[in-house]
Amino acid sequence: MNTAIETNPLIERLPKHLKQFIKPQDYSEYTPINQAVWRYVMRKNVDYLGKVAHSSYLDGLRQTGISIESIPNMYGMNRILKEIGWAAVAVDGFIPPNAFMEFQAYNVLVIASDIRQLDHIEYTPAPDIIHEGAGHAPIIANPEYAEYLRRFGEIGCKAISSSHDYEMYEAVRLLSILKEAEGTPQADIEAAENQVDYLQNNMGELSEMAQIRNLHWWTVEYGLIGTVENPKIYGAGLLSSIGESAWCMTDNVKKIPYDISAANQNFDITKLQPQLYVTPDFAHLSQVLEEFANKMALRTGGLSGIRKLINSKALGTIELSTGIQISGVFTNVIEDDGKPVYIQTTGKTALSYREKELVGHGTEYHAEGFGSPIGGLKGINLAIEDMSPRDLTAYDIYEGKKITLEFEGDIIVTGEIITGSRNLLGKIIAISFKNCTVKHNDTILFQPEWGNFDMVVGKNVISAFSGPADVKSFDMITHVPSSKTIKAKTSPEREELEGLYQNVRNIREGKPTDVSLEKTFATLKENYPNDWLLSIEIAELLQKNSNQDLMPEVLSHLEKVKQERPKVAHLISGGLELILENEKV
Repeated sequence: MNTAIETNPLIERLPKHLKQFIKPQDYSEYTPINQAVWRYVMRKNVDYLGKVAHSSYLDGLRQTGISIESIPNMYGMNRILKEIGWAAVAVDGFIPPNAFMEFQAYNVLVIASDIRQLDHIEYTPAPDIIHEGAGHAPIIANPEYAEYLRRFGEIGCKAISSSHDYEMYEAVRLLSILKEAEGTPQADIEAAENQVDYLQNNMGELSEMAQIRNLHWWTVEYGLIGTVENPKIYGAGLLSSIGESAWCMTDNVKKIPYDISAANQNFDITKLQPQLYVTPDFAHLSQVLEEFANKMALRTGGLSGIRKLINSKALGTIELSTGIQISGVFTNVIEDDGKPVYIQTTGKTALSYREKELVGHGTEYHAEGFGSPIGGLKGINLAIEDMSPRDLTAYDIYEGKKITLEFEGDIIVTGEIITGSRNLLGKIIAISFKNCTVKHNDTILFQPEWGNFDMVVGKNVISAFSGPADVKSFDMITHVPSSKTIKAKTSPEREELEGLYQNVRNIREGKPTDVSLEKTFATLKENYPNDWLLSIEIAELLQKNSNQDLMPEVLSHLEKVKQERPKVAHLISGGLELILENEKV
């Protein structure tokens, strides 16, 4: 496999805080068993999904160059994805939801490069390259859906989380890792499951991020398209699960017309979904997304938006009507008659305009936090931002003037104006004072000994969202997950079995080998009687080569495995059916 790095311009323009999640895809880590798992799932998927998936799926497989025979090489994928305006990067399992969404906003697919174990061939709660590469990548070849995905990321990464959301992310990440890892004690899995259940039942009111994650789950991951009576699959979770893609088409799964109510429908990643949502077309997805976005603090701002940021206890931004943006950890708001009249951050804060940090107003200058009155002046109908030069002079708002400004809500600013900053339209967006005191009734909010006072100008808060206005303002390269994916264990027995899988692969690909198919099967049957997938691959080769001498013995062995391992009996039957169907064709 060619592993030379072929980068993609979209990856190059990613901000540093996203690049911290990218890890190299070491293609040599994929074992022959991994390759066999990929091939089995893809052969079953293409055969079955050709009947039940949206037409974009098979078209997308061809366009994105994803092979049925081999796990995709990320760099090869990027050469092809570049043609449709996308890129892909490898990561280690689940990453924080905001980061996942932001990658999408940059037209970059996040692909967990690990692959599920053979024992979890039908479904794994952990993200893996089958789910991401074979599920997400093909559908983005549809331009209407690709735009929905990009727009979803753009809006979703601005969604405000609650303080519980990160706990839930870490708990789900740990559970997915433990359930996918070999030999995890059942007690550890149960403890992780109990923690997820506890958090799910004690989340309180769903945050914006929790709601938009629900929308993402019921569309991008588990969406159906068409009619409730005759739906097709487009969600990546279904496209990559040979078990659930069939299960979801039965009457056991309730089909619901997709609308904004899906934002409040939670999900469990460890179980088959009891209901799924059906969108009539991809355009409807974008309509629901915009409907939801209209309810977000991103677009509504106001006191409720500030409160959401305070409750999140995380870095966020508010934007005022003048366009000035305050980014930091918001800790307090003073309100009057349902309106915010003073906002306060704690710790590093930056001021920006149109997503670009204002010169002299970065986190070094505002290292201890930031506070400012917002809103209108008491008894004056004209807001500062709307005042003409003549109005400003009339109200003594100009450089060198000592002034007292009384804001609505009894916020009083007294000091000498040093200078002001204006936006591109000429409106004042910030005023700096020296010898300044700021009070709310009898409470001192700022005093001269603290230095100069910088006051932002804006009559109302038009937007509040997660993250900074200017990503360069903050050091965001800080993510250290509490858990890491667990690699498969190695042993002499495992290495021998891997060698048998490699030998069969070599025979199928016409590569030289010293071990015959007959000898390979004899060793498999003797030393690894519970393995089923390699026997399927051997049967496929025998069928293609019309070798009927060994076939009865292989089929007999598979029947025995079905009896002894009833949980994989349907997988064996499915593999054999595929061989026989393809032979008939």
